[in-house]
Amino acid sequence: MTEQEGVIKFQLDFTRQSVLQPSDTVEISSWRTVMLQLGMLGQTPLRYDNYGFGNISQRCGSGNQFIISGTQTGGIQAMTASDYALVTSCEPTRNYIAAVGETKPSSEAMTHGQLYQIDRSINFVIHAHCPQIWQQASSLLLPQTSAEVPYGTVAMAGEVARLFRETDVLQQGVFTMAGHEDGVVAFGASASEAAGRVINCYARALSR
Repeated sequence: MTEQEGVIKFQLDFTRQSVLQPSDTVEISSWRTVMLQLGMLGQTPLRYDNYGFGNISQRCGSGNQFIISGTQTGGIQAMTASDYALVTSCEPTRNYIAAVGETKPSSEAMTHGQLYQIDRSINFVIHAHCPQIWQQASSLLLPQTSAEVPYGTVAMAGEVARLFRETDVLQQGVFTMAGHEDGVVAFGASASEAAGRVINCYARALSR
């Protein structure tokens, strides 16, 4: 049995408040639509027991705050600012996240937060679900988190840190979650760089 999607596992300090403006989410929503059209993000009865899958985020400001798609928003075709959350604090060692918005942050917010803290050059993160990439991760020479580590946990944040220490993940900008079915994470200095990296991996996987 696969693990249920969308379950928040961290301690969440959430304030329900309208803080994001439409202008704050124009870019992230545009790229989310691209991922939705590629089937790497969304919600369908044919996958994962009809739970929403995939999420997307972008750094907000000069610190480590970031905007991220809300939990279980995969079924929304056209997102508005109210469908995102602003994560104001992420502390992986404490399993703690503070966020504000009209929707709670994605269950993968901890992983996104860890990436923003690890490297200041990362400004955009996509957590896609792509079976073609995930199943061929080894042949594509992609870094992989341990199969024993579930998504959205302190252990996963630790695994992400390990990849940065032990692999060329910073250069590749893509890794897979061996313990999270079809889970692929891409990141970059810009939205186009992050998206381009996962799309390139997808094309390579399809050509094999």
